[in-house]
Amino acid sequence: MRKLLTSISARNWFLVATLCVLMSCNFPSRRVDRVSESSKPIVLTTFTILADMARNIAGDRLIINSITKLGAEIHGYKPTPSDIVKASKADLIIENGLGLELWANKFIASAGNVPTLTLTKGMQPLLIEGDIYSGKPNPHVWMSPKRAIIFVERLVDAFIKIDPLGEEIFLRRGNAYIKKLRVLDKELFQAISSIPASRRVLVTCEGAFSYLADDYGMKEAYLWPVNSESQVTPKRMLNLINLINERQIPTIFCESTVSAESQLEVARATGAKFGGTFYVDSLSDSNGPASTLLDLHRHNVSLITSGLTYNAVEK
Repeated sequence: MRKLLTSISARNWFLVATLCVLMSCNFPSRRVDRVSESSKPIVLTTFTILADMARNIAGDRLIINSITKLGAEIHGYKPTPSDIVKASKADLIIENGLGLELWANKFIASAGNVPTLTLTKGMQPLLIEGDIYSGKPNPHVWMSPKRAIIFVERLVDAFIKIDPLGEEIFLRRGNAYIKKLRVLDKELFQAISSIPASRRVLVTCEGAFSYLADDYGMKEAYLWPVNSESQVTPKRMLNLINLINERQIPTIFCESTVSAESQLEVARATGAKFGGTFYVDSLSDSNGPASTLLDLHRHNVSLITSGLTYNAVEK
């Protein structure tokens, strides 16, 4: 009896040892989706839209935070001491560039020797035309899904550098997100193509839709080219009023992070309809219409198509 038990025990130990070997052979080659909170690299973005893009790629391997909050006006943002402390602890800071974040250079310098990714570096920007800012780059590259794909590719490369073990995850999630942007690209093209060609004039407060207009066959007009509503001048307002009247533009818009009062004055002066609020520099909260970049584009284009197919006789 003892001999039989000894035999069984030996056999069991052999099976356990074999199982351990098999497990060790099969699993270490696969990368792990989850890492402990304390070991996750910290990534800080300059505004919420970049944070959303980064989270889509990073999954739960990285800690992603935005310096500016939802609804903040990002061009003239003034970083706080706590922002600088957060940045000094980051493994990577991500900015848009092209003069969008006027405060970024001093902020990043104050944070110390933290690696920084400028998403638009080396890209050929669209230039502002016909204004005192003529010849300066328009920074709102993410407002075209086609060009946002370049941001995704650069984010993937940057994340692999700070977390090499996450490469497989970043590549997989990045490719999945690019597929979503390509689907969005087709949706936007079809929607904007449904607008009569003579009506494809997009009038906004800020000239933030240059890349969308350029990629999807629209013209753009605005009260100020970039930055803030403090740039509104009587001349700019008069020029916009004349354009709306000449082109019989039925609907005009403004953005969520600035006051719409000047644009409402333009609407009253021309009889154009105020078509609603776009999201450009910031996402909405989770209950709003633009809680992700994909939702932001769908919300904006829905307003554009309904507004520019509005019956001009009803003005």
